[in-house]
Amino acid sequence: MTKKIALVGNPNSGKTSVFNALTGLNQKVGNYAGVTVERKTGTFKVGNEIFTVIDLPGAYSLYPKSEDERIACQILYNLNHEDHPDTVIVIADATNLKRHLLLCTQIIDLGFPTLLALNMMDLAPAQGIELNTTELSSRLGIPVIPISALKNQGIEELKQSLTKPIPFPERKIFSIPKELEPKTEQVKQDYNLSNAYLAFQYLMQPNHIDEVYKTDKEKLLSLTNEQQITILGKETLARLQWIDEQLRFCLKQNPPKTTLEQKVDKILTHKIWGYIVFLFILFVIFQAIFTWAEYPMNAIEKGFEWINEQLTVLLPQSIFTEILTDGIIAGLAGVVIFVPQIAFLFFFMALLEDTGYMARVVFLLDKIMRKFGLSGKSVVPMLGGMACAVPSIMATRTIENPKERLITILITPLMSCSARIPVYTLIIGLFVPSKVFLGIFNSRGLVMMGMYVLGVLTSLLVAILLKKLVKYDEKGFFLMEMPLYRMPRWKNVLITIWIQVKTFVWDAGKIIVAISIVLWFLANHGGSSFQAVKNQFKCEQIENETLKKQCEQTHKKQLLENSYAGKAGKLLEPLIAPMGLDWKMGIALITSFAAREVFVGTMATIYSLENTEDNLTDLQVAMQKEINPVTQKPQYNLANGISLMLYYAFAMQCMSTLAAIKKETRSWKWTLFSLLYMMGLAYIVATAAYQIMRGYV
Repeated sequence: MTKKIALVGNPNSGKTSVFNALTGLNQKVGNYAGVTVERKTGTFKVGNEIFTVIDLPGAYSLYPKSEDERIACQILYNLNHEDHPDTVIVIADATNLKRHLLLCTQIIDLGFPTLLALNMMDLAPAQGIELNTTELSSRLGIPVIPISALKNQGIEELKQSLTKPIPFPERKIFSIPKELEPKTEQVKQDYNLSNAYLAFQYLMQPNHIDEVYKTDKEKLLSLTNEQQITILGKETLARLQWIDEQLRFCLKQNPPKTTLEQKVDKILTHKIWGYIVFLFILFVIFQAIFTWAEYPMNAIEKGFEWINEQLTVLLPQSIFTEILTDGIIAGLAGVVIFVPQIAFLFFFMALLEDTGYMARVVFLLDKIMRKFGLSGKSVVPMLGGMACAVPSIMATRTIENPKERLITILITPLMSCSARIPVYTLIIGLFVPSKVFLGIFNSRGLVMMGMYVLGVLTSLLVAILLKKLVKYDEKGFFLMEMPLYRMPRWKNVLITIWIQVKTFVWDAGKIIVAISIVLWFLANHGGSSFQAVKNQFKCEQIENETLKKQCEQTHKKQLLENSYAGKAGKLLEPLIAPMGLDWKMGIALITSFAAREVFVGTMATIYSLENTEDNLTDLQVAMQKEINPVTQKPQYNLANGISLMLYYAFAMQCMSTLAAIKKETRSWKWTLFSLLYMMGLAYIVATAAYQIMRGYV
């Protein structure tokens, strides 16, 4: 029979590193039903015994203040929960033992067979800490195992300890107030409980317990909120006093051997230098996501092109071949091509987290970001959105507060990502003259920078509105514990990358491939008129290569115009006309939902051009020559150019981002909300800009 082991510990205790050290790649990552809290389980084997490890969300105590902590408490309280453990391993930071033992004493009082794993024992001497683990074990009444997950020290001893019988703790650290003993006994009888402290927790937290049992909540509603707060304060004080008393006999604190960490902190958390260092680190991260990832992304793209070419040659020409090559394979390419960006982002995220620097970033920026309903941890996903929203939305998992995480997810797509660059480049090249100011500033570069600044400002304004709109029971609070600096555990970094990439490819990939097939069908079918155009052209019979290419491009243009996508573009024209756009732009808006950069390729097809992504000049010239048949004036001018740029700056023109939002929120409600609010914002702003400017051009 498999034994269930729960890992419990404070945030920054190294719990995830211990989980990775125990389970390796034998992990499953999902979400608890109905919530966005991540559920991580894994297995390991010692001899013939198999152990299932549940990595419970980090918690400071059994009195939850966040969704993560509430889930951890529910699993420990609910005897019938599928993850209710047989044994609990409490992970505690040996360099900050007093705070971490608070949770440990509560677990002991719940009556679980408990092990205390003292992590980061290798760092204790440098902090002037001498700890007698044998004496600590005697005083707590549970086994104590010194470990260092970073160096893989003590992990084997921890595994072996689980194969031995672990007795139920006999010591009761906290005494239930005498005035509550009758009520506690009644709760024990009502819920068929054997542990008095568990019954006491039911009495103290009726709302959370109601989520476990769903009924009989009225039996617990005997304490007022003021009484609960008073009793909680007395319990916490009593536990801390007890911990102080025990540590006097087993812990000796000498002056630290070095103050280098304090000197580094003075720079990294400085009100000026801290921001400069952080911006430099972000520059390196963006360089990786935006530039370094380009090489493997190009290789992946060419690889899928080669696969398509081979399948086209090997398979007979049929609708099934077209679905496979232009629908399924193209959709898979749209998934896998993001893997390098996701891998780079989570590589840096794991490094920042493992080294202890991420806590400094949160401390530095939290006060500013909370004014917008965000967290200090929101900064990295937001700025990462300038490269790509997909991995950046996944990076919001580091934000514990569910409201702050949701708001960050919903505003990150407003940041101008790299996929918008082809659209910006095309429009700016069309309508913005190239001029130099002060000898160094190019007018086109300033407009491009302005689009990025616009994305940042808009995201913050939307965050303020969402702060009032999004409702959660949890109240925002700031409890920051600075972890020690340490070298990253490379195995932990690689496991993090692997798990996140695998999760994205499998979960988000299914949605992306499905939408890709639908878009392919709309662009390659169109009823009788489409079939007539398809049969009309005989380009393969033309011997002159130049004329043959012109024929093929014209054929593609007319096929697209008569496809379902083209017809949809014409149906869309009355709606987008207030933005100054015509049916051709309507087609581009539809097809570029697969990815914003598809806009340029679609316009190239409409204007019968080839290789336009390498040479935008030809497309710009063709669009400049376009004449409106009604007004006999140029179809495209500065007014509808700015309108189009603003539309793409705000619109949700990316199915991959929608897939990422669906995966991270586990909610169609918020996925549809993000689609509707961004499309609505884009339409209103673009229409207003065109209507205001058209009289001046």
